[in-house]
Amino acid sequence: MDFASFFSQYGLIILLIALLVFMFYSSRRRMQKQKLEQEEKARQTIPGAEVLLQGGLYGTIVEYDGVDLDKRARVEIAPGVIIEVHSQAVLRVVDPAEGVVTEDEFIAAEASEAEYVAGVADGDITSISDDHRVALSKDDPEHVADRDDKDRPQA
Repeated sequence: MDFASFFSQYGLIILLIALLVFMFYSSRRRMQKQKLEQEEKARQTIPGAEVLLQGGLYGTIVEYDGVDLDKRARVEIAPGVIIEVHSQAVLRVVDPAEGVVTEDEFIAAEASEAEYVAGVADGDITSISDDHRVALSKDDPEHVADRDDKDRPQA
């Protein structure tokens, strides 16, 4: 059997299989992209963010639960006018909120506070100057700022 007769018998099947594989691959990529976009939108949709609703209204998020999308979102469309919409009615974030602490920033601040509390409990930090010295020594471990032990309690 030569190539021409093989292709004439099985060419259509091979072409259909190739198209199915391509369609599966492209739809999978599109779904992953949509999922990433949804996660990014959920991170940006926090109180104070300006959003566009599916009805074409612009507003500012007052309350939104990015985890439970069945809960209603509260959106202020004019000063003092708050409407409740389905959470998925938020089409996109037009202007992310500035000056609002995100969840990632909050977690980082908690970790920093935990380090500070542990330093105070261990007696490594007893004043603001000690805190400043520790911060300098973390930035430049070879150059430790002059120790000022007058604030350190005597054991």
